[in-house]
Amino acid sequence: MRGLLLVNLGTPDEPEAPAVRRYLREFLSDPRVLDLHPVGRAALLELVILPRRPARSAAAYRKVWGERGSPLLYHSRDLAAAVAERLGDAWRVELAMRYGQPAIPDALDRLRAAGADQITVFPLYPQFAASSTGSTLEAVYRASAGRWNTPILSAVPAFYDDPGFIRAFAEVGRPVLADARPDHVLLSFHGLPERHMRKSDESGRHCLESERCCDAIVAANRNCYRAQCYATARALAAALELGPQGDRWSVSFQSRLGRTPWIHPYTDIVIPELVARGVRRLAVFCPAFVADCLETLEEIGIRAREQFREAGGEELTLVPSLNSSPAWVDAVVDLARRHCPGAAS
Repeated sequence: MRGLLLVNLGTPDEPEAPAVRRYLREFLSDPRVLDLHPVGRAALLELVILPRRPARSAAAYRKVWGERGSPLLYHSRDLAAAVAERLGDAWRVELAMRYGQPAIPDALDRLRAAGADQITVFPLYPQFAASSTGSTLEAVYRASAGRWNTPILSAVPAFYDDPGFIRAFAEVGRPVLADARPDHVLLSFHGLPERHMRKSDESGRHCLESERCCDAIVAANRNCYRAQCYATARALAAALELGPQGDRWSVSFQSRLGRTPWIHPYTDIVIPELVARGVRRLAVFCPAFVADCLETLEEIGIRAREQFREAGGEELTLVPSLNSSPAWVDAVVDLARRHCPGAAS
């Protein structure tokens, strides 16, 4: 039997400060996320972030928490169930979260108990980042290595320009755009510190060294998150027939934290600038996320919409994420088969 381990980032167990604090402590203790000296990371976490942020984040989570709980978790579970049905009895599919529950070691145990000796790991992050994909793969490898009977692992790489992924987002987005009739389409990706881009550049002389460093994927930026985001944006804009970047569509980065420079342009700065340019109806895609979550539903669907209206815009429409849409299920199945040795059919 083949195993497929779908891994997303994670979510608190409930939208209350203690649960959020536990989640943030695990998340932000990861040296790939807060890539600081251990003493500095501990001080920032224990003295600045954890005393203040959990209550604010819990209030935000409560705005999007539903009868089924965390949107990220239930959309991911729906995806796993649909993929399992499509793959059939020759596969066992499990869902895990990098932080929180369901935990990676437990999901690996379930796969092994079901008889899966060969496991394909599928990090559900379209664009590669050491703080997401890299951290997830490290955690899976570490958990697997500790077992006496170590499974054979393969991994689905970043799928930022995969035709199935792009097709799925375009299929979700087209009817929304037809109904919303936006003046402009904004593709808002999760942000990261600029230093993460420079650390990903093994040449040491490409990433963020010019305004056009992300215009194409080349050897130097092949692992650059920002470059892959722009590649996703170009492919999705082409699939939606939006034309060249500029008046019809643009790219921005959300969710920045702290005082260090993050990758530009910032979504919360771009939104009032678009209103000042005359944009009255705005549609926003979030193509760094394959499931709706706090960053899509609350940050864009609530806060960014309020910001847009306060700046003088009429309506901001959030395009739903892929969740468990049929085209995305098709894409996941195709990617899993392609990256599991001997399972192309």
